[in-house]
Amino acid sequence: MPDYDSAASKKKGLAAYRLERARELLDASQLLLEADHIKDSVNRSYFAMFSAMRAVLALDGFDAKKHYGIISEFRKRYIKTSMFDEEFSDFIGDAFQVRNSSDYNDMFLVSRDDATEQLEHARAFVHAVEEFLSLTDG
Repeated sequence: MPDYDSAASKKKGLAAYRLERARELLDASQLLLEADHIKDSVNRSYFAMFSAMRAVLALDGFDAKKHYGIISEFRKRYIKTSMFDEEFSDFIGDAFQVRNSSDYNDMFLVSRDDATEQLEHARAFVHAVEEFLSLTDG
């Protein structure tokens, strides 16, 4: 007989680990912004949201090799079903685009204001995931 409690416990443990990683990435983004490492700050903001999405999807036993697979599945399972506010879809999409452009386009510039906004969006998203995961613990 399968041990469902153990499987659920492993999923929750993985979700908690990924959420903690998201918090660390938020801290890193803040520190990088303060040090005027703008492109690195937006990168960490994006990855904070990415790790938070993976935390939620861990509860479903879902993971993907590509970033777009994670984003697409999170939108399908959690935003389109109104479990998370639709504005988070925009936050994720914008962060993904800015992160890709700043990482791979040498001449792409990100303003301090844009990086600050990305960080605030990431904070809001990670906070929403924290609340969601705390509700699923009960």
